[in-house]
Amino acid sequence: MPVARRLVARRLTELAACLGLALVAPVATSVAQTQTTLRMVAHSDLKVLDPIWTTAFITRNHGYLVYDTLFAKDAELRIQPQMVDTYTTSPDKLTWTFTLRDGLEWHDGKPVTAEDCVASIRRWGARDALGQQMMAVTADIKPVDAKTFTIVLKEPFGLLLDALGKPSSTVPFMMPKRVAETDPMKQIDDYTGSGPFIFKKEEWKPGEKIVYARNTKYKPRAEPPSMLAGGKVAKVDRIEWLAISDPMTAVNALVQGEIDMIEVPIPDHFPLLKADKNIALFGWNQLGSQIIMRLNHLHPPFNNVKARQAAMLAIAQEDFLRAQVGDPEIYKVCNAPLVCGSPFEKSYGDLLIKPNLEKARQLLKESGYDGTPIVMLHQTDLQSSNMLPPVGKQALERAGFKVDLQAMDWQTVVSRRARKEAPDKGGWNVFYTTTVTVDADNPAGNSFTSGGCDKAWFGWPCDPEMEKLRQAFAKETDPQRQKAVALAVSDRVMDEAVYLVLGQYKAFGAYRKDRLEGWLPAPVPILWNISKK
Repeated sequence: MPVARRLVARRLTELAACLGLALVAPVATSVAQTQTTLRMVAHSDLKVLDPIWTTAFITRNHGYLVYDTLFAKDAELRIQPQMVDTYTTSPDKLTWTFTLRDGLEWHDGKPVTAEDCVASIRRWGARDALGQQMMAVTADIKPVDAKTFTIVLKEPFGLLLDALGKPSSTVPFMMPKRVAETDPMKQIDDYTGSGPFIFKKEEWKPGEKIVYARNTKYKPRAEPPSMLAGGKVAKVDRIEWLAISDPMTAVNALVQGEIDMIEVPIPDHFPLLKADKNIALFGWNQLGSQIIMRLNHLHPPFNNVKARQAAMLAIAQEDFLRAQVGDPEIYKVCNAPLVCGSPFEKSYGDLLIKPNLEKARQLLKESGYDGTPIVMLHQTDLQSSNMLPPVGKQALERAGFKVDLQAMDWQTVVSRRARKEAPDKGGWNVFYTTTVTVDADNPAGNSFTSGGCDKAWFGWPCDPEMEKLRQAFAKETDPQRQKAVALAVSDRVMDEAVYLVLGQYKAFGAYRKDRLEGWLPAPVPILWNISKK
Protein backbone atom coordinates (compact mmCIF):
# COMPACT_ATOMS: atom_id res chain seq x y z
CA MET A 1 0.00 0.00 0.00
CA PRO A 2 1.44 3.44 -0.89
CA VAL A 3 2.67 5.54 2.02
CA ALA A 4 -0.02 8.22 1.57
CA ARG A 5 -2.79 5.61 1.64
CA ARG A 6 -1.39 4.01 4.79
CA LEU A 7 -1.39 7.39 6.57
CA VAL A 8 -5.01 8.06 5.59
CA ALA A 9 -6.06 4.58 6.74
CA ARG A 10 -4.31 4.99 10.08
CA ARG A 11 -5.94 8.36 10.76
CA LEU A 12 -9.37 6.99 9.85
CA THR A 13 -8.83 4.14 12.30
CA GLU A 14 -7.77 6.55 15.06
CA LEU A 15 -10.81 8.73 14.38
CA ALA A 16 -13.12 5.71 14.46
CA ALA A 17 -11.65 4.59 17.79
CA CYS A 18 -12.24 8.04 19.28
CA LEU A 19 -15.87 7.97 18.17
CA GLY A 20 -16.39 4.40 19.34
CA LEU A 21 -17.07 3.15 15.83
CA ALA A 22 -15.87 0.03 14.08
CA LEU A 23 -14.48 0.31 10.56
CA VAL A 24 -15.48 -2.62 8.40
CA ALA A 25 -12.81 -3.67 5.95
CA PRO A 26 -14.04 -3.84 2.36
CA VAL A 27 -14.85 -7.33 1.20
CA ALA A 28 -13.21 -6.95 -2.21
CA THR A 29 -9.66 -5.82 -2.72
CA SER A 30 -9.11 -3.40 -5.59
CA VAL A 31 -7.81 -4.74 -8.89
CA ALA A 32 -4.70 -2.57 -8.60
CA GLN A 33 -3.81 -4.26 -5.29
CA THR A 34 -4.27 -7.82 -6.54
CA GLN A 35 -2.47 -7.41 -9.85
CA THR A 36 1.05 -8.74 -10.18
CA THR A 37 3.27 -6.11 -11.78
CA LEU A 38 6.76 -6.62 -13.16
CA ARG A 39 8.71 -3.37 -12.95
CA MET A 40 11.92 -3.14 -14.92
CA VAL A 41 14.40 -0.66 -16.33
CA ALA A 42 14.85 -1.29 -20.03
CA HIS A 43 18.03 -0.38 -21.88
CA SER A 44 16.43 2.72 -23.42
CA ASP A 45 13.33 4.86 -23.39
CA LEU A 46 10.72 3.92 -25.99
CA LYS A 47 9.57 6.57 -28.44
CA VAL A 48 9.32 4.74 -31.78
CA LEU A 49 6.61 2.06 -31.68
CA ASP A 50 6.85 0.53 -35.17
CA PRO A 51 9.17 -2.53 -35.13
CA ILE A 52 9.10 -2.77 -38.93
CA TRP A 53 10.07 0.86 -39.49
CA THR A 54 13.12 0.68 -37.19
CA THR A 55 15.64 -1.96 -36.13
CA ALA A 56 16.11 -0.37 -32.68
CA PHE A 57 16.19 -3.13 -30.07
CA ILE A 58 13.93 -1.27 -27.64
CA THR A 59 11.24 -1.23 -30.35
CA ARG A 60 11.94 -4.89 -31.15
CA ASN A 61 11.48 -5.73 -27.44
CA HIS A 62 8.20 -3.82 -27.45
CA GLY A 63 7.21 -5.80 -30.55
CA TYR A 64 7.77 -9.17 -28.90
CA LEU A 65 5.35 -8.27 -26.12
CA VAL A 66 2.60 -6.90 -28.36
CA TYR A 67 2.85 -8.96 -31.57
CA ASP A 68 3.31 -12.61 -32.49
CA THR A 69 5.27 -14.34 -35.25
CA LEU A 70 4.53 -17.10 -37.73
CA PHE A 71 7.69 -18.99 -36.76
CA ALA A 72 10.33 -18.64 -34.06
CA LYS A 73 13.77 -19.98 -33.13
CA ASP A 74 14.12 -22.35 -30.21
CA ALA A 75 17.09 -22.80 -27.88
CA GLU A 76 18.73 -25.16 -30.41
CA LEU A 77 18.42 -22.42 -33.06
CA ARG A 78 15.83 -24.47 -34.96
CA ILE A 79 12.90 -22.77 -36.65
CA GLN A 80 9.58 -23.85 -35.08
CA PRO A 81 5.95 -22.95 -35.91
CA GLN A 82 4.46 -20.26 -33.69
CA MET A 83 1.23 -18.76 -35.10
CA VAL A 84 1.37 -21.40 -37.83
CA ASP A 85 -0.26 -24.76 -37.11
CA THR A 86 0.80 -26.74 -40.18
CA TYR A 87 2.71 -26.01 -43.37
CA THR A 88 3.61 -27.92 -46.53
CA THR A 89 5.82 -27.36 -49.53
CA SER A 90 5.45 -28.67 -53.06
CA PRO A 91 7.99 -31.19 -54.43
CA ASP A 92 9.65 -28.46 -56.51
CA LYS A 93 9.95 -26.22 -53.38
CA LEU A 94 8.14 -23.38 -55.14
CA THR A 95 4.75 -23.39 -53.40
CA TRP A 96 4.55 -23.14 -49.62
CA THR A 97 1.20 -23.42 -47.87
CA PHE A 98 0.66 -22.24 -44.29
CA THR A 99 -2.37 -22.80 -42.03
CA LEU A 100 -2.79 -20.73 -38.87
CA ARG A 101 -3.58 -22.13 -35.42
CA ASP A 102 -7.13 -22.02 -34.10
CA GLY A 103 -8.04 -19.29 -31.65
CA LEU A 104 -5.66 -16.55 -32.82
CA GLU A 105 -7.23 -13.19 -32.03
CA TRP A 106 -6.21 -9.53 -32.25
CA HIS A 107 -6.33 -7.45 -29.13
CA ASP A 108 -9.52 -5.80 -30.40
CA GLY A 109 -11.28 -9.18 -30.44
CA LYS A 110 -11.21 -9.78 -34.20
CA PRO A 111 -9.78 -13.07 -35.53
CA VAL A 112 -6.33 -13.19 -37.10
CA THR A 113 -6.74 -14.03 -40.78
CA ALA A 114 -4.56 -15.13 -43.67
CA GLU A 115 -5.13 -11.71 -45.27
CA ASP A 116 -3.56 -10.08 -42.19
CA CYS A 117 -0.50 -12.29 -42.51
CA VAL A 118 -0.11 -11.67 -46.25
CA ALA A 119 -0.18 -7.90 -45.73
CA SER A 120 2.24 -8.16 -42.80
CA ILE A 121 4.76 -10.24 -44.76
CA ARG A 122 4.65 -7.77 -47.65
CA ARG A 123 5.30 -4.76 -45.42
CA TRP A 124 8.10 -6.51 -43.52
CA GLY A 125 9.62 -7.75 -46.78
CA ALA A 126 9.93 -4.19 -48.06
CA ARG A 127 12.13 -3.16 -45.08
CA ASP A 128 14.15 -6.17 -43.92
CA ALA A 129 17.37 -7.22 -45.67
CA LEU A 130 16.51 -10.93 -45.64
CA GLY A 131 12.88 -10.13 -46.40
CA GLN A 132 13.94 -8.17 -49.48
CA GLN A 133 15.85 -11.19 -50.76
CA MET A 134 12.85 -13.42 -50.16
CA MET A 135 10.49 -11.02 -51.91
CA ALA A 136 12.86 -10.78 -54.89
CA VAL A 137 12.24 -14.47 -55.66
CA THR A 138 8.54 -14.43 -54.70
CA ALA A 139 5.97 -14.59 -57.48
CA ASP A 140 2.92 -14.21 -55.25
CA ILE A 141 1.64 -14.28 -51.67
CA LYS A 142 -2.08 -14.85 -51.41
CA PRO A 143 -4.77 -16.05 -49.00
CA VAL A 144 -6.49 -19.35 -49.76
CA ASP A 145 -9.14 -19.11 -47.06
CA ALA A 146 -9.55 -17.37 -43.71
CA LYS A 147 -6.74 -19.36 -42.07
CA THR A 148 -4.56 -20.46 -44.99
CA PHE A 149 -2.20 -18.62 -47.32
CA THR A 150 0.46 -19.55 -49.84
CA ILE A 151 3.83 -18.16 -50.87
CA VAL A 152 4.65 -18.98 -54.48
CA LEU A 153 8.31 -18.64 -55.43
CA LYS A 154 9.92 -18.02 -58.80
CA GLU A 155 12.79 -20.27 -57.77
CA PRO A 156 13.67 -22.26 -54.63
CA PHE A 157 14.70 -20.14 -51.64
CA GLY A 158 16.29 -22.26 -48.95
CA LEU A 159 15.99 -19.60 -46.27
CA LEU A 160 12.24 -19.09 -46.45
CA LEU A 161 11.48 -20.40 -42.96
CA ASP A 162 14.60 -18.70 -41.57
CA ALA A 163 13.26 -15.43 -42.95
CA LEU A 164 9.78 -15.86 -41.48
CA GLY A 165 11.26 -16.94 -38.13
CA LYS A 166 14.22 -14.57 -37.83
CA PRO A 167 14.69 -13.77 -34.16
CA SER A 168 15.72 -10.16 -34.07
CA SER A 169 15.49 -6.90 -35.91
CA THR A 170 13.69 -6.62 -38.21
CA VAL A 171 11.29 -9.31 -36.91
CA PRO A 172 8.37 -10.29 -39.20
CA PHE A 173 5.69 -9.46 -36.63
CA MET A 174 2.10 -10.04 -37.74
CA MET A 175 -0.29 -7.08 -37.68
CA PRO A 176 -3.91 -6.55 -38.72
CA LYS A 177 -4.32 -5.95 -42.45
CA ARG A 178 -5.46 -2.35 -41.92
CA VAL A 179 -2.21 -1.65 -40.04
CA ALA A 180 0.09 -3.69 -42.28
CA GLU A 181 -1.10 -1.77 -45.33
CA THR A 182 0.66 1.34 -43.96
CA ASP A 183 3.42 2.57 -46.28
CA PRO A 184 6.57 0.69 -45.16
CA MET A 185 8.47 3.99 -45.14
CA LYS A 186 5.98 5.55 -42.72
CA GLN A 187 5.35 4.64 -39.08
CA ILE A 188 2.16 2.94 -37.99
CA ASP A 189 -0.20 4.69 -35.56
CA ASP A 190 -2.32 1.67 -34.60
CA TYR A 191 -0.62 -0.72 -32.18
CA THR A 192 -3.10 -3.60 -32.19
CA GLY A 193 -1.31 -6.93 -31.94
CA SER A 194 -2.14 -10.52 -31.05
CA GLY A 195 0.75 -11.20 -28.65
CA PRO A 196 0.78 -12.13 -24.96
CA PHE A 197 0.63 -8.50 -23.77
CA ILE A 198 -1.37 -5.43 -24.75
CA PHE A 199 0.27 -2.03 -25.07
CA LYS A 200 -1.57 0.49 -22.87
CA LYS A 201 -1.22 3.59 -24.99
CA GLU A 202 -3.30 5.69 -22.58
CA GLU A 203 -0.76 5.01 -19.80
CA TRP A 204 2.32 5.62 -21.96
CA LYS A 205 4.41 8.54 -20.70
CA PRO A 206 7.53 8.97 -22.88
CA GLY A 207 10.53 9.60 -20.69
CA GLU A 208 8.74 8.11 -17.67
CA LYS A 209 7.10 4.72 -18.20
CA ILE A 210 5.55 2.29 -20.67
CA VAL A 211 2.81 -0.11 -19.54
CA TYR A 212 1.69 -3.49 -20.90
CA ALA A 213 -1.25 -5.56 -19.66
CA ARG A 214 -1.58 -9.34 -19.90
CA ASN A 215 -3.65 -10.46 -22.87
CA THR A 216 -6.13 -12.74 -21.10
CA LYS A 217 -7.41 -14.11 -24.43
CA TYR A 218 -3.98 -15.13 -25.74
CA LYS A 219 -3.72 -18.85 -26.45
CA PRO A 220 -0.12 -20.03 -26.08
CA ARG A 221 1.22 -23.07 -27.85
CA ALA A 222 1.16 -26.31 -25.87
CA GLU A 223 4.93 -26.91 -26.11
CA PRO A 224 7.20 -25.76 -23.26
CA PRO A 225 8.88 -22.40 -23.92
CA SER A 226 12.28 -22.63 -25.61
CA MET A 227 13.97 -19.32 -26.35
CA LEU A 228 11.49 -17.52 -28.66
CA ALA A 229 9.49 -20.66 -29.54
CA GLY A 230 6.96 -22.74 -27.64
CA GLY A 231 4.30 -21.54 -25.22
CA LYS A 232 4.34 -17.82 -24.47
CA VAL A 233 2.63 -17.83 -21.09
CA ALA A 234 2.16 -14.40 -19.53
CA LYS A 235 2.49 -14.95 -15.79
CA VAL A 236 2.21 -11.34 -14.58
CA ASP A 237 -0.74 -9.00 -15.06
CA ARG A 238 1.24 -5.89 -15.88
CA ILE A 239 4.68 -4.93 -17.08
CA GLU A 240 6.01 -1.45 -16.45
CA TRP A 241 9.17 -0.23 -18.17
CA LEU A 242 10.52 2.66 -16.14
CA ALA A 243 12.77 5.19 -17.85
CA ILE A 244 15.69 5.59 -15.44
CA SER A 245 18.64 6.83 -17.48
CA ASP A 246 21.19 6.99 -14.67
CA PRO A 247 22.66 3.48 -14.13
CA MET A 248 23.40 4.01 -10.44
CA THR A 249 19.87 5.22 -9.76
CA ALA A 250 18.55 2.07 -11.42
CA VAL A 251 20.84 -0.13 -9.30
CA ASN A 252 19.72 1.61 -6.12
CA ALA A 253 16.09 1.08 -7.11
CA LEU A 254 16.74 -2.64 -7.61
CA VAL A 255 18.62 -2.98 -4.32
CA GLN A 256 15.85 -1.16 -2.45
CA GLY A 257 13.15 -3.31 -4.05
CA GLU A 258 11.48 -0.49 -5.99
CA ILE A 259 11.94 -2.41 -9.26
CA ASP A 260 12.31 -6.10 -10.12
CA MET A 261 14.73 -6.14 -13.06
CA ILE A 262 17.36 -4.17 -14.97
CA GLU A 263 17.71 -5.34 -18.55
CA VAL A 264 21.37 -4.33 -18.98
CA PRO A 265 23.25 -2.95 -15.95
CA ILE A 266 26.72 -1.66 -16.72
CA PRO A 267 29.62 -3.99 -15.79
CA ASP A 268 31.04 -1.42 -13.36
CA HIS A 269 28.07 -2.17 -11.10
CA PHE A 270 28.36 -5.97 -11.21
CA PRO A 271 30.32 -6.19 -7.90
CA LEU A 272 27.65 -4.14 -6.12
CA LEU A 273 24.88 -6.32 -7.52
CA LYS A 274 26.70 -9.56 -6.71
CA ALA A 275 27.12 -8.41 -3.11
CA ASP A 276 23.35 -8.40 -2.55
CA LYS A 277 22.07 -11.88 -1.68
CA ASN A 278 18.63 -11.08 -3.12
CA ILE A 279 19.93 -10.10 -6.56
CA ALA A 280 21.21 -12.33 -9.36
CA LEU A 281 23.02 -11.54 -12.58
CA PHE A 282 21.62 -13.44 -15.55
CA GLY A 283 23.35 -13.90 -18.90
CA TRP A 284 20.17 -13.78 -20.95
CA ASN A 285 22.07 -13.30 -24.20
CA GLN A 286 24.59 -16.14 -24.02
CA LEU A 287 25.25 -15.91 -27.78
CA GLY A 288 26.53 -12.38 -27.32
CA SER A 289 26.35 -9.10 -29.19
CA GLN A 290 28.48 -7.39 -31.80
CA ILE A 291 29.38 -3.68 -31.75
CA ILE A 292 29.26 -1.74 -35.01
CA MET A 293 30.48 1.65 -36.27
CA ARG A 294 28.20 2.54 -39.16
CA LEU A 295 29.35 4.93 -41.89
CA ASN A 296 27.05 6.90 -44.19
CA HIS A 297 27.86 6.00 -47.81
CA LEU A 298 25.65 8.75 -49.29
CA HIS A 299 27.69 11.81 -48.37
CA PRO A 300 31.34 12.89 -48.20
CA PRO A 301 33.71 11.81 -46.94
CA PHE A 302 32.47 8.22 -46.59
CA ASN A 303 31.02 8.02 -50.08
CA ASN A 304 34.69 7.48 -50.97
CA VAL A 305 36.07 4.03 -50.19
CA LYS A 306 39.50 5.44 -49.31
CA ALA A 307 37.97 7.59 -46.56
CA ARG A 308 36.15 4.52 -45.20
CA GLN A 309 39.39 2.53 -45.31
CA ALA A 310 41.18 5.36 -43.51
CA ALA A 311 38.61 5.16 -40.73
CA MET A 312 39.11 1.38 -40.53
CA LEU A 313 42.87 1.76 -40.21
CA ALA A 314 42.44 4.23 -37.33
CA ILE A 315 40.54 1.77 -35.12
CA ALA A 316 41.78 -0.21 -32.13
CA GLN A 317 38.88 -2.41 -30.98
CA GLU A 318 40.06 -2.87 -27.44
CA ASP A 319 39.90 0.88 -26.80
CA PHE A 320 36.16 0.71 -27.52
CA LEU A 321 35.59 -2.53 -25.61
CA ARG A 322 37.49 -1.33 -22.57
CA ALA A 323 35.53 1.93 -22.48
CA GLN A 324 32.10 0.41 -23.10
CA VAL A 325 32.19 -3.06 -21.56
CA GLY A 326 35.15 -2.80 -19.21
CA ASP A 327 35.43 -6.42 -18.14
CA PRO A 328 37.70 -8.51 -20.44
CA GLU A 329 35.97 -11.62 -19.09
CA ILE A 330 32.84 -10.72 -21.04
CA TYR A 331 34.23 -8.99 -24.15
CA LYS A 332 36.17 -10.35 -27.11
CA VAL A 333 38.42 -8.63 -29.64
CA CYS A 334 37.17 -9.93 -32.99
CA ASN A 335 37.38 -8.47 -36.50
CA ALA A 336 35.27 -11.15 -38.23
CA PRO A 337 32.31 -9.36 -39.86
CA LEU A 338 30.17 -12.51 -39.62
CA VAL A 339 31.00 -13.06 -35.96
CA CYS A 340 33.69 -15.00 -34.15
CA GLY A 341 32.44 -18.47 -33.27
CA SER A 342 30.07 -18.72 -36.24
CA PRO A 343 30.48 -21.17 -39.15
CA PHE A 344 31.42 -18.18 -41.33
CA GLU A 345 34.09 -16.66 -39.10
CA LYS A 346 37.06 -15.16 -40.95
CA SER A 347 39.67 -12.95 -39.33
CA TYR A 348 41.78 -10.23 -40.93
CA GLY A 349 45.10 -9.88 -39.16
CA ASP A 350 45.59 -6.54 -37.43
CA LEU A 351 42.77 -4.70 -39.19
CA LEU A 352 40.64 -2.97 -36.55
CA ILE A 353 42.95 -4.42 -33.89
CA LYS A 354 46.16 -2.37 -34.26
CA PRO A 355 45.88 1.05 -35.91
CA ASN A 356 48.04 2.00 -38.89
CA LEU A 357 47.81 5.79 -38.65
CA GLU A 358 50.43 6.48 -41.31
CA LYS A 359 48.49 4.47 -43.90
CA ALA A 360 45.20 5.95 -42.66
CA ARG A 361 46.42 9.50 -43.16
CA GLN A 362 47.72 8.64 -46.61
CA LEU A 363 44.37 7.15 -47.69
CA LEU A 364 42.46 10.07 -46.21
CA LYS A 365 44.57 12.48 -48.25
CA GLU A 366 44.05 10.41 -51.40
CA SER A 367 40.28 10.46 -50.78
CA GLY A 368 40.25 14.22 -51.22
CA TYR A 369 38.87 14.87 -47.73
CA ASP A 370 38.55 18.67 -47.39
CA GLY A 371 38.52 18.95 -43.61
CA THR A 372 34.75 19.39 -43.24
CA PRO A 373 33.84 18.06 -39.77
CA ILE A 374 32.04 14.73 -39.89
CA VAL A 375 28.85 14.52 -37.83
CA MET A 376 29.10 11.69 -35.29
CA LEU A 377 25.93 10.91 -33.34
CA HIS A 378 26.40 10.28 -29.62
CA GLN A 379 23.61 8.42 -27.79
CA THR A 380 24.24 9.55 -24.23
CA ASP A 381 21.51 7.46 -22.58
CA LEU A 382 22.10 4.01 -24.11
CA GLN A 383 24.23 1.92 -21.77
CA SER A 384 25.21 -0.59 -24.47
CA SER A 385 26.94 2.01 -26.65
CA ASN A 386 27.07 5.43 -24.98
CA MET A 387 30.83 5.28 -24.36
CA LEU A 388 31.74 4.41 -27.95
CA PRO A 389 31.43 7.80 -29.71
CA PRO A 390 34.05 9.68 -27.64
CA VAL A 391 36.54 6.86 -28.30
CA GLY A 392 35.68 6.92 -32.00
CA LYS A 393 36.12 10.68 -32.14
CA GLN A 394 39.65 10.41 -30.76
CA ALA A 395 40.55 7.55 -33.12
CA LEU A 396 39.36 9.33 -36.26
CA GLU A 397 40.95 12.62 -35.24
CA ARG A 398 44.30 10.85 -34.91
CA ALA A 399 43.94 9.85 -38.56
CA GLY A 400 43.23 13.42 -39.67
CA PHE A 401 39.42 13.64 -39.62
CA LYS A 402 37.67 16.53 -37.93
CA VAL A 403 34.75 15.30 -35.84
CA ASP A 404 31.61 17.08 -34.69
CA LEU A 405 30.32 14.92 -31.82
CA GLN A 406 26.62 15.66 -31.32
CA ALA A 407 24.98 14.45 -28.10
CA MET A 408 21.36 13.28 -28.04
CA ASP A 409 19.22 10.47 -26.62
CA TRP A 410 19.02 7.12 -28.39
CA GLN A 411 15.52 7.61 -29.70
CA THR A 412 16.67 10.81 -31.42
CA VAL A 413 19.49 8.81 -33.00
CA VAL A 414 16.94 6.21 -34.12
CA SER A 415 14.94 8.90 -35.89
CA ARG A 416 17.90 10.84 -37.25
CA ARG A 417 19.79 7.87 -38.68
CA ALA A 418 16.84 7.33 -41.05
CA ARG A 419 17.39 10.76 -42.61
CA LYS A 420 19.24 10.86 -45.94
CA GLU A 421 19.86 14.61 -45.92
CA ALA A 422 23.41 15.97 -45.86
CA PRO A 423 25.00 15.99 -42.40
CA ASP A 424 24.80 19.79 -42.15
CA LYS A 425 21.08 19.64 -42.93
CA GLY A 426 20.02 17.17 -40.26
CA GLY A 427 21.73 14.02 -41.53
CA TRP A 428 24.81 12.25 -40.22
CA ASN A 429 28.16 10.63 -41.07
CA VAL A 430 28.72 8.10 -38.26
CA PHE A 431 26.68 6.38 -35.58
CA TYR A 432 27.19 3.32 -33.36
CA THR A 433 24.97 0.38 -32.60
CA THR A 434 25.04 -3.15 -31.26
CA THR A 435 23.38 -6.24 -32.67
CA VAL A 436 22.87 -9.71 -31.27
CA THR A 437 25.19 -12.17 -32.99
CA VAL A 438 22.30 -14.26 -34.34
CA ASP A 439 21.44 -11.21 -36.45
CA ALA A 440 24.96 -10.94 -37.86
CA ASP A 441 26.35 -14.46 -38.28
CA ASN A 442 25.33 -15.01 -41.92
CA PRO A 443 25.10 -12.77 -45.01
CA ALA A 444 21.38 -13.28 -45.55
CA GLY A 445 20.26 -12.03 -42.16
CA ASN A 446 23.05 -9.52 -41.59
CA SER A 447 21.46 -6.16 -42.47
CA PHE A 448 24.79 -4.34 -42.33
CA THR A 449 26.11 -6.26 -45.34
CA SER A 450 23.30 -5.15 -47.64
CA GLY A 451 24.41 -3.23 -50.71
CA GLY A 452 20.86 -2.51 -51.81
CA CYS A 453 21.22 1.28 -52.21
CA ASP A 454 17.96 2.96 -51.09
CA LYS A 455 16.72 -0.39 -49.73
CA ALA A 456 19.88 -1.02 -47.71
CA TRP A 457 20.09 -0.49 -43.97
CA PHE A 458 20.84 3.02 -42.67
CA GLY A 459 24.06 4.17 -44.32
CA TRP A 460 22.73 2.97 -47.67
CA PRO A 461 25.73 1.25 -49.33
CA CYS A 462 25.13 0.80 -53.06
CA ASP A 463 27.08 -2.30 -54.08
CA PRO A 464 25.65 -4.56 -56.81
CA GLU A 465 28.51 -7.02 -56.37
CA MET A 466 27.64 -7.44 -52.69
CA GLU A 467 24.00 -8.01 -53.56
CA LYS A 468 24.94 -10.73 -56.05
CA LEU A 469 26.93 -12.48 -53.34
CA ARG A 470 24.16 -12.23 -50.76
CA GLN A 471 21.59 -13.57 -53.21
CA ALA A 472 23.92 -16.42 -54.13
CA PHE A 473 24.28 -17.28 -50.44
CA ALA A 474 20.51 -17.38 -49.94
CA LYS A 475 19.99 -19.66 -52.95
CA GLU A 476 22.93 -22.01 -52.39
CA THR A 477 22.05 -25.40 -50.90
CA ASP A 478 25.51 -27.02 -50.82
CA PRO A 479 27.09 -26.19 -47.40
CA GLN A 480 30.64 -25.90 -48.70
CA ARG A 481 29.74 -23.64 -51.59
CA GLN A 482 27.53 -21.59 -49.30
CA LYS A 483 30.44 -21.11 -46.91
CA ALA A 484 32.68 -19.97 -49.79
CA VAL A 485 30.09 -17.34 -50.71
CA ALA A 486 29.80 -16.20 -47.09
CA LEU A 487 33.55 -15.72 -46.85
CA ALA A 488 33.47 -13.72 -50.09
CA VAL A 489 30.84 -11.47 -48.47
CA SER A 490 33.11 -11.09 -45.46
CA ASP A 491 36.01 -10.11 -47.74
CA ARG A 492 33.82 -7.57 -49.49
CA VAL A 493 32.84 -5.98 -46.16
CA MET A 494 36.49 -5.49 -45.27
CA ASP A 495 37.73 -4.45 -48.73
CA GLU A 496 35.02 -1.82 -49.10
CA ALA A 497 34.93 -0.90 -45.38
CA VAL A 498 31.15 -1.30 -45.56
CA TYR A 499 30.94 -1.09 -41.76
CA LEU A 500 33.48 -1.33 -38.97
CA VAL A 501 33.29 -4.17 -36.43
CA LEU A 502 34.30 -3.10 -32.92
CA GLY A 503 34.23 -6.49 -31.16
CA GLN A 504 31.82 -8.70 -29.24
CA TYR A 505 30.49 -9.00 -25.70
CA LYS A 506 27.91 -10.85 -23.63
CA ALA A 507 24.91 -9.07 -22.13
CA PHE A 508 23.82 -9.62 -18.52
CA GLY A 509 20.68 -8.55 -16.75
CA ALA A 510 20.02 -8.23 -13.03
CA TYR A 511 16.88 -9.25 -11.16
CA ARG A 512 15.46 -9.79 -7.68
CA LYS A 513 15.76 -13.54 -7.26
CA ASP A 514 13.70 -13.32 -4.08
CA ARG A 515 10.77 -12.13 -6.23
CA LEU A 516 11.13 -13.45 -9.77
CA GLU A 517 11.69 -16.75 -11.52
CA GLY A 518 11.47 -18.06 -15.06
CA TRP A 519 13.67 -15.66 -17.07
CA LEU A 520 14.53 -17.53 -20.29
CA PRO A 521 17.89 -17.21 -22.07
CA ALA A 522 17.54 -15.70 -25.54
CA PRO A 523 19.00 -12.98 -27.77
CA VAL A 524 15.97 -10.92 -26.69
CA PRO A 525 14.93 -10.16 -23.08
CA ILE A 526 11.90 -12.47 -22.82
CA LEU A 527 9.28 -11.28 -20.32
CA TRP A 528 6.69 -14.02 -20.75
CA ASN A 529 7.28 -17.09 -18.53
CA ILE A 530 8.50 -14.80 -15.71
CA SER A 531 6.46 -15.08 -12.53
CA LYS A 532 6.55 -13.22 -9.24
CA LYS A 533 6.93 -15.25 -6.07
